[in-house]
Parts: sequence; C-alpha cells; structure tokens
Amino acid sequence: MPWKVVGWFGTRHLRSFRRSGRSKRSDCCSVDSKQPTSTRLPLCSATPRFGGTHTAGAFTRAETSTFLDAQMQKWDEVGFGCWITALKPTMEVIGYVGLSVPMFLPEILPAVEVGWRFSPLHWGKGYASEGATAGLGEGFGTMGLSSICSLPQAINPPSYRVCERLGMTYERTIECPATDGRGAVDARVYVMTADQWSKRTTDSTPTANG
Repeated sequence: MPWKVVGWFGTRHLRSFRRSGRSKRSDCCSVDSKQPTSTRLPLCSATPRFGGTHTAGAFTRAETSTFLDAQMQKWDEVGFGCWITALKPTMEVIGYVGLSVPMFLPEILPAVEVGWRFSPLHWGKGYASEGATAGLGEGFGTMGLSSICSLPQAINPPSYRVCERLGMTYERTIECPATDGRGAVDARVYVMTADQWSKRTTDSTPTANG
C-alpha cells in the first residue's frame, strides 16, 4: 500500500464515517446500527442541486450505490477515499468529503485531490471548509503528502471560494474530459503544499498569551 491508511475525523460540527474491515455495502459508513448510511445517503444525494467540487446534480439511488461501491474499493486499494459526513449531534447525513486520486484528469497525475459534495440545505454554513480542512490534515499529517489539489468546476464559484478560504493557490483552468454522466467541463486547479499547510496550521495555533 503506497500510503498510510487514514481514519475518521471529528470537527466542531461534523463527524465522518468510512468503511472498515469486511463490512457489507449495506453497513458501509453506518452512522448507527439501526440506520446504515447506504439508506440515508440516497435521501441526501437525491436533493436537487446536490453538489460541491464536482458536477452538481442529484444522484439516483443506483448512482449512490455505485458511488459507495467505488469508495469501498478505493479504501481497500489505497487506504483512503471519501468520508460520509454527518452533523453533530443529530448524525444527519449531509454529503461527503474526502481525498481521492483524480484519475479522470491524467495530465495532472500523480496527484491527490480534496473534494466534497453536500446537500444544498446545508450550503453556506462553513461545512465544506470544515470538512476539507480535516481532509487536508489527514493528507498532510497522516499520509505525508507533499501537495494536495482541488478541482472545482469553473462555473461553481461557491466551491472555488472554499479553496481560496482554505489558502489553496489557484494555478490554472483545465478541461476535464467528458464522462458517461456529463460533458467536458472546465475545472480550476488549486494546490496547497505541505509547507503552506504547515504555515497555515502554525499561524492558526493559539499562543500562550492568547
């Protein structure tokens, strides 16, 4: 395995879940034993305009199932992927955030991307920044990456403004090839280096006097 396996994260407002062990997809990322995420995520992802760094739009239940299967495979293969994300203390599933290898854009590989998708019911509350910050922390702290990128669509200002609030550096706009689910789209390439992350976390650490 090329990277250390990352765990779950907990922030002020969010709790993440990921597949562990040999659990079935129906138990994948469950927020409790009575209500598996595979039954709760479709309710969130079916919301119109469900979106984030990637293509906005609702997921069908079948598309959600395919996404969960792909995430389970990624966790098995490389030890990281996207976390199902829930709100504290209700544990309402609101979307996902995490790390992935952007195989859809081979010209920037090797690379690891931080990305997210949330229900529009929870946009504008800082959850994308909060979750992405936790993802960056895992990428730089646990995995020891030298840089992490993010690839919000150029027509999605809310997501690329999250990148800017995180302190990521805009490099260029690049065309992402068409997929089965969408046509070709332009993405803004943002990058943060380990040195930038270290400085960001150092600057945000409270001093003994404050």
